[in-house]
Amino acid sequence: MEEAMVEYRDHLVTYAAIDIGSNAVRLLIKQLEDGMQPHFTKVLLLRVPLRLGFDVFSNGGRISDRKRKDLVRLMKSYRQLMKIYNVSDYRACATSAMRDASNRKEIIKEVVRKTGINIEIIDGQEEARMIYNNHIENIRGYKGNYMYVDVGGGSTEINLLADGDLICSKSYNIGTVRMLNDSVSEGEWMRFRSDLEDLAASYPGINIIGSGGNINKLYKLIEPRDRRLPRMSVASLKVLHERLKSMSVRQRMDEYGLKADRADVIVPAGEIFLTVVSLTGASYIYVPVIGLSDGIIDGLYTKHLAGLGV
Repeated sequence: MEEAMVEYRDHLVTYAAIDIGSNAVRLLIKQLEDGMQPHFTKVLLLRVPLRLGFDVFSNGGRISDRKRKDLVRLMKSYRQLMKIYNVSDYRACATSAMRDASNRKEIIKEVVRKTGINIEIIDGQEEARMIYNNHIENIRGYKGNYMYVDVGGGSTEINLLADGDLICSKSYNIGTVRMLNDSVSEGEWMRFRSDLEDLAASYPGINIIGSGGNINKLYKLIEPRDRRLPRMSVASLKVLHERLKSMSVRQRMDEYGLKADRADVIVPAGEIFLTVVSLTGASYIYVPVIGLSDGIIDGLYTKHLAGLGV
């Protein structure tokens, strides 16, 4: 029986996604389960807070030698884990911090030379679309206006859908790590506010769908919360945000059990989401567990189907 299970596992199609963000680097591995309706099962999710953005946004745009070495070490570890899980295909994508890093090319060359992992730097528009594509099946055919908002360490991505059709994908250099380093320009804030005001005027009654580790954590901290739907009211988010903002990082860690790399960025994340809802007039934020890593794996699956001529 054990041998049969091993043989079955080895024939499963397994994908991996590496998301190199401004705050953390994630490895997600999923297996494709065959059946009447194929679906993915998550088998591994790791998150390591390398915090590359703290170098890039406050160190003259350069990733330090220490964090460069740490990134190489981490990629070596992820490579071994992908071998253990018999990964069929993978994609490693870097976002805002690596986009802005002046030494990104030499780091990418070193990583591929020492680990075999090829890192792709994706722009904000592609990042937004990958997040959107991961959940189009959940929204297509729905009536109404929906805005996906993904808040990261270096950027915020927005996708607007009207009656299931993608209207626009936008990316802004506004992120939690940038805010902590006072590295968001007033011009970017003005563009962000102006765009959202225009979208809200053209597409009234927008529903907000939040993405990213911070909004997931904020949702879990809300009490009481609606357990029938994964959503939080804007009013409850405002109360929690004000309380968190009044605390030190150490107090947030002690009272809410937050890790250090979450306790500092969770306040600017709340500020970004509250800015979005104030400009759109939304009353709730829906919080399904979605993110870039899932979008990467969906893209790999789509490529696999195209190769089969499906």
